[in-house]
Amino acid sequence: MDSAPRVMVVEDDATVRTVVGDYLRAAGLAVSLYGDGLAAQKALDEAFPDLLVVDRMLPGVSGDDLCRAVRAASDIPILMLTALGSVEQRIEGLEHGADDYLPKPFAMRELQLRAQALLRRRQAADPVAVFQAGRFRVDPAHRRAWIEGREIALTTREYELLLHLARHPDEELTRDDLLRAVWGWDVGDGSTVTVHVRRLREKIEPDPRFPIYLRTEWGRGYRFTPEGS
Repeated sequence: MDSAPRVMVVEDDATVRTVVGDYLRAAGLAVSLYGDGLAAQKALDEAFPDLLVVDRMLPGVSGDDLCRAVRAASDIPILMLTALGSVEQRIEGLEHGADDYLPKPFAMRELQLRAQALLRRRQAADPVAVFQAGRFRVDPAHRRAWIEGREIALTTREYELLLHLARHPDEELTRDDLLRAVWGWDVGDGSTVTVHVRRLREKIEPDPRFPIYLRTEWGRGYRFTPEGS
């Protein structure tokens, strides 16, 4: 069990917390459970898990606050649980740094699959050599990327999005294309892509309001032009 991926679950509902913990442990994951944000924050100050599963609505330190704090120091994947159902509310969670979200009520099997997908993408070693795409340099084996020699600090999902874009330069990619390739979803909310594109632009564009690398093709999707345009 020592080599099992470590998952921290932060959920204030005791019943949900216990069931989630039991289900993920049965799937072979090493799970630590926390009932409030303050206790989780103290544990995160000591060490980061391989995956954080956090309820957005927590007493004391909120799930949003935990996301922001973790994201400022680490690129570990974050799966947010939320009872807030509107698209706008889910987008807010993504903008705080979550890589994925799961609205309540949810099926335990779906939670397990989402968690394992995030862990696989995090842990997978891609054998492809370092490659250059225009002004960008990408190292798939070590999950690092640079623009004009400056390393870009990326979350797990932002890196995967940039990697896919860099492998498909100057191609028109729809939101559905990106959901399938980057998230592994055949069906999903396109706003998830929109939020991550916005976050990636903030890190690679000279002026995110007027993107020169990751451009919107209105009504269709996006086009990555690594030389700038």
